[in-house]
Amino acid sequence: MSKNTSPEKQKHWLYREENRRTLWIIQFAILFIAILPEFFMHHHASFEAQGIHLDASSTFYAWYGFATCAAMVLGAKLLGYVLKRKDDYYDD
Repeated sequence: MSKNTSPEKQKHWLYREENRRTLWIIQFAILFIAILPEFFMHHHASFEAQGIHLDASSTFYAWYGFATCAAMVLGAKLLGYVLKRKDDYYDD
């Protein structure tokens, strides 16, 4: 690269400040497009005999997937605290 380019122009396009708003808009558009078919589909409850109709609600799988992913991240953090060793563990 030439010496005349600014450090901002040398960054990858995903990290440039002027593209941040566009990336957020694209992200929310993809999310909206992914959830949109949920409102036009008929969902069947898996546990209807037990009187549980939660999984038949619209967007159930979207928020359930997000909640379980967040729980796995938190569980991994807690597991990291339990399994963590000192930096000089192998020096002993």
